[in-house]
Amino acid sequence: MGITYQRVLLKLSGEALMGDLGYGIDTVVVQEIAQEVADVVNNGVQIAIVVGGGNIFRGVKAAAAGMDRATADYVGMIATVMNAITLQDALEQKGVPTRVQTAIAMQEVAEPYIRRRAIRHLEKGRVVIFGAGSGNPFFTTDTTAALRAAEIDANVIFKATKVDGIYDSDPHLNPQARRYKSITYGHVLTHDLRVMDSTAIALCKENNIPIVVFDLTVRGNIRRAVMGESVGTIVGSGGDNLLI
Repeated sequence: MGITYQRVLLKLSGEALMGDLGYGIDTVVVQEIAQEVADVVNNGVQIAIVVGGGNIFRGVKAAAAGMDRATADYVGMIATVMNAITLQDALEQKGVPTRVQTAIAMQEVAEPYIRRRAIRHLEKGRVVIFGAGSGNPFFTTDTTAALRAAEIDANVIFKATKVDGIYDSDPHLNPQARRYKSITYGHVLTHDLRVMDSTAIALCKENNIPIVVFDLTVRGNIRRAVMGESVGTIVGSGGDNLLI
């Protein structure tokens, strides 16, 4: 089976880097993710990554505890850069050239986000990791993923999570919950399925960027998704809301 997606935007949550730890970064998990990314990059796939920061700091939670929301979001953006640099180091240990670009200027540790430069890096086979979200408070890293995917003309967004797709109800609360094989953007929005926030879904719908939601903890799933194999759930304009 050949490569289905040539240019991929991989969305990683901060929690994905945390593994089973209660806080911070599990270096073993980061190395495993880096190896999976390296495997597909070595096969000619262009990968950009947007990483969250919830393993270190979550702005919404801090704001709920009384911190100014904009300030809390900026702290969260800085946390994403910590994750981005950590992931960069792991990838370069695997021999994968990597660039971190940030939406907030941090010239000593990363490049500023420049769309044309990011695309050029991808064309040269480098992985580009986007840190600091969109650079604006009140916007999630899911929205950043949709925005960057549109800007770099990505073929798809891979939403890598700890569950194996999108369900019609919470599988942790309802053992009878059924997983969707494919689903439309509209169905996600009208049923408030919380795959990504509504702004991100709307951006993907407007730009016709499919979203593949799959379990990151299953080894080889990034490669399978790149090859177009049926992993998780695909969100798109042509989805048929098919339950498994």
